[in-house]
Amino acid sequence: MKMPPLPKHILVPIDFSETAERALDYAVALAAKLDARIQVINIIGIPAFGIPELGVALTSTMMDSMVRGNQAALERLVENHRGAVPFDEVMLRSGDARDLILQAAEEVHADLIVMGTHGRRGVSRVLLGSVAEAVVRAAPCPVLTVRAKLVQV
Repeated sequence: MKMPPLPKHILVPIDFSETAERALDYAVALAAKLDARIQVINIIGIPAFGIPELGVALTSTMMDSMVRGNQAALERLVENHRGAVPFDEVMLRSGDARDLILQAAEEVHADLIVMGTHGRRGVSRVLLGSVAEAVVRAAPCPVLTVRAKLVQV
């Protein structure tokens, strides 16, 4: 059996959670061993305020502020790891995380996606959904999920 090529382009979705940062640490360690590059992406979910009186200007101002804040936080996160492996330009998008992660994987020709999973179960999973599960099901490449904490058995 022929071994598939090892990943050279790793996509890491970042939502600034402890789990996502753990996934980035894992991706950096893996990329260092494989001589791979890392591409990080952060998705800003479009808020559904449902209050038309706020107006477009306020929503636009809030989005601009969120974009600036997330861009700065993403740059700091990447800067903490930059010496270990090469990073491509950070990506910041707004919309549905499931769709945009899959789209980014295609765009950057990712060989592997490394992402955190919160391990939600039951009602919280039904209500919040699982971005990781959706990505695993539809990704154009292998997906490695990293949990926040290892479960002791």
